[in-house]
Amino acid sequence: MEKSHLILLALVGIIFIFLAATIVSPVIIVAEDSEEDASIDMAAKFSLSGFEWVYPGSSVNAEGQTLHNVHLNHPEDPYGAARDIITYSYGYTPHIFVSVNNDAAQAIFGTSIVDDIRANDGYYGYAGNDQVSGSMSRGDAMDTAMVNNGMNIFEIPLQILMGNIRFILV
Repeated sequence: MEKSHLILLALVGIIFIFLAATIVSPVIIVAEDSEEDASIDMAAKFSLSGFEWVYPGSSVNAEGQTLHNVHLNHPEDPYGAARDIITYSYGYTPHIFVSVNNDAAQAIFGTSIVDDIRANDGYYGYAGNDQVSGSMSRGDAMDTAMVNNGMNIFEIPLQILMGNIRFILV
């Protein structure tokens, strides 16, 4: 079998498993910043009912630890802790996390994606830029930046192969 057929078959298999898993439980997609102790800066729930933003700073466990700091608070099992936080905060239990780092985000959405999100995000008092006032929620800031920058879907399998997008079973 040719290498290209094998890669295509693997990609179709990953997509099939990803979609089949959403029948059982939602998949959580996390944006992780490797420059910030691998913190989770944003997350989203993906399920058959759609896509919904999850805010890491307000997602907590019974002890008050946030999703944002799972790598610092639980370095031995950050995704198990993240699963527990999601279950405690939202009442559903994910079994698959998809981790997207800055390199993958920049390859897929353009090199300015992180700066564009910050320019739109008023939560932390970012000043904005000439296009936006910096008054959006983090979810709206991400939506706006991703739509404005466009998406290069051909980068997704490359970023998976490079390890910048990881699938974590918990």
